Amino acid sequence: MKAWINDKAFTFTEGETVLAAAKRLGIFIPTLCAYLPLDHTPGTCRLCLVEIKTEQGKQIVCACKTPLTDGMQIWTKTPEVRWRQRQQVAWIFADHDQNCSSCTRYAHCELQDLALYVGLQHNGCNGRFKAVRPIDTSANGLVRDVTKCVRCGRCVEVCRNIQGLSVLTVDGLGTKCGIGIAGADRWADSAKCVQCGQCTLVCPTGTLSEKDETDKALDWLNDPDIKTVFAFAPAVRVTLGESFGAMPGTNVEGQIIAALKQMGADYVCDVNWAADVTILEEGTELLTRLQTQGTLPMMTSCCPGWVNFVEKVHPELIPNLSTTRSPQAIFGSLAKTWFAKTHGIDPKKLRFVSIMPCTAKKDEIRRTQLTKDGMPDTDLVLTVREFARLLRRQAIDLLTLKPETYDSPFMSENTGAGAIFGATGGVMEAALRTVYFKVTGNELGPVEYTPVRGMAWFKSAEIDMAGTKVRIAVVHGLANAERVAQDIAARRCHFDFIEVMACPGGCINGGGTPRLHNTYMSRNEARMAGIYGVDEDRPLRQSHKNPEVLRLYDEFLGEPNSHKAHELLHTNYADRKVEPRRENVLDIWEHLKAV
Repeated sequence: MKAWINDKAFTFTEGETVLAAAKRLGIFIPTLCAYLPLDHTPGTCRLCLVEIKTEQGKQIVCACKTPLTDGMQIWTKTPEVRWRQRQQVAWIFADHDQNCSSCTRYAHCELQDLALYVGLQHNGCNGRFKAVRPIDTSANGLVRDVTKCVRCGRCVEVCRNIQGLSVLTVDGLGTKCGIGIAGADRWADSAKCVQCGQCTLVCPTGTLSEKDETDKALDWLNDPDIKTVFAFAPAVRVTLGESFGAMPGTNVEGQIIAALKQMGADYVCDVNWAADVTILEEGTELLTRLQTQGTLPMMTSCCPGWVNFVEKVHPELIPNLSTTRSPQAIFGSLAKTWFAKTHGIDPKKLRFVSIMPCTAKKDEIRRTQLTKDGMPDTDLVLTVREFARLLRRQAIDLLTLKPETYDSPFMSENTGAGAIFGATGGVMEAALRTVYFKVTGNELGPVEYTPVRGMAWFKSAEIDMAGTKVRIAVVHGLANAERVAQDIAARRCHFDFIEVMACPGGCINGGGTPRLHNTYMSRNEARMAGIYGVDEDRPLRQSHKNPEVLRLYDEFLGEPNSHKAHELLHTNYADRKVEPRRENVLDIWEHLKAV
């Protein structure tokens, strides 16, 4: 079948919409609500207007909801189309908080971009009909500012279909309508939210964002009485560069080190080192469970979104979780003990700032299990987006910096195994490299274990370790993790070790990574390639070969899973499952009267 857009002919298949065809052909049609990566086309924003020729004449229609027909003629830039789009943007602004300069999406806002596209100059509707809507800062890692909501429903879609949680909903009527929390008034009271932040990746405005804490980092950097230790996660080095114009997957590790030193960080280290420590602890724990008939399958515990999911949704799986802390939590614990002791620093005057691709990490550091004497092991988490803003606030253009190296290998030296933690399957592969050696005395060859690599939502394999068959699986995305949880409950799961990451693709697509217009998950493969490139470039690629990790055990811990290691590097979990609030007819009536 054949149709025309702006007098250019093209072919299409039955059921394809005008908007989908235009995107395929590289023809831009503005939209706020339609999100093709999620097949989300609610038609609520009324911006994707086009003009089509009909038997009755010309008609203005929404491109996202209009299927193509054979012989259809479409125009995207007629005077009437442009006028209607301009009016629609003006009406959206009529009840939108326009304090743009303080917004986390400043200069990266899709609504701002559309105002430019439609040629909005003087808007007489600005803020005329703005209703009082909630600004919710109750969550540890996320902010919900409904005054900026454009009711696109993208966040609802990703929470429901990608993560399978259905935490977000649309509340209110008229101008009070906006994104709400299902079964709760505040984000912090949600029975299911795990603070994964995937909703922030698809929000076109500043409605949903990470909680900005860059001022706190600046305060510590400029306090002469405070010693600051900065460390960053594997995925940060292959995602941060995008915020400054680098190609996806570009490794900017050296520039990050240079930027931190320029800002005055006292010590710059690498969370990859702690990832190597994680492997020795988690791998030893797995072997112990296999040898003593402990609870299987053992499931990874590096991802705080996944840990929150287990505690809130499937607490029956708590015995399956590895007790080993995440690399961030391990680094924080050792920063306040081994690092402080070695460098002669009072732990009370040391601040560990972690740079992460994850919004749930902001929540993780507030867990009571990760504190000592009321002092948190990790003092502050900055997401990749926050760190990019911090650099801009300091007038630092990342890509112009000359790469630098860590001052010392102390808590910095790392292997390729630590680096691949940033991609789905990476923790499993890193663990196998070490566990196989511990069991057989031989190195796993080749080093690259391809069965756990790639973007397939579920991957599995069987490893022969000196006659012992170890069955492994890798899953990412919480909707997919739910299927595995159900299989375990139904005793259909026969694996020994399972890696779970809450975010699709793993940390490379974490809720704190750079946001891109209408391109959800599109850069995962390039970022993943960047992660594996870091692994290949490392002279050491197995955690058990890291000399600085071996030094840790020789000087401080003794051996993996020792009493001291358990005290500092392991944790416990709590059943936090609550039944969602159920509204009756009277509750609904009172709510309707309020709006």
